Amino acid sequence: MSETTTLTPDARLEALLFVAPQPVSLEILAESADLSLEETGSALTALESRLATTGLRIQHNKKRLQIVSAPEAAPHIEKLLGLEVRLHLSQAAMETLAIVGYAQPITRPQIEAIRGVGSDSVLRTLLNAGLIEEVGRAETVGRPILYGTTFEFLQQFGLQKPEDLPPLEQPEKSGESSA
Repeated sequence: MSETTTLTPDARLEALLFVAPQPVSLEILAESADLSLEETGSALTALESRLATTGLRIQHNKKRLQIVSAPEAAPHIEKLLGLEVRLHLSQAAMETLAIVGYAQPITRPQIEAIRGVGSDSVLRTLLNAGLIEEVGRAETVGRPILYGTTFEFLQQFGLQKPEDLPPLEQPEKSGESSA
């Protein structure tokens, strides 16, 4: 236990996130680092600030965290690892993914109401690609599946958290002046 005390709280979190095999909840991170939730939040803020100038970032999704490479490093990482170019999605898949990203959690019928066409096939493609996942069931008749984005989605689009999506452009209302 004496080794733990030689590390600053943010260094402890960094080490834990580095070795975590999957995204970790804040509660598990706090418990593993022997910190309170408040201390963990403060240490996480310090860690994110420190990492902002490095090749690593902390990614947040659905109250879980993981350490990832900076989006700017992607071309170099792809070259080193011999990875193929990023996933190519159809226009319909990109449209559906955008709807899920901005409106999550969202059901298939809600997606279809926005798109105006059936979305079963596109949703299957996005699920298979790991870009969306089932996040629960709606509390309505038939209890339809709710969909949300995944960590893979965040990584593919270079985001740290879903809230980092660019703001939607609002259509101008007729009769409004742009001056």
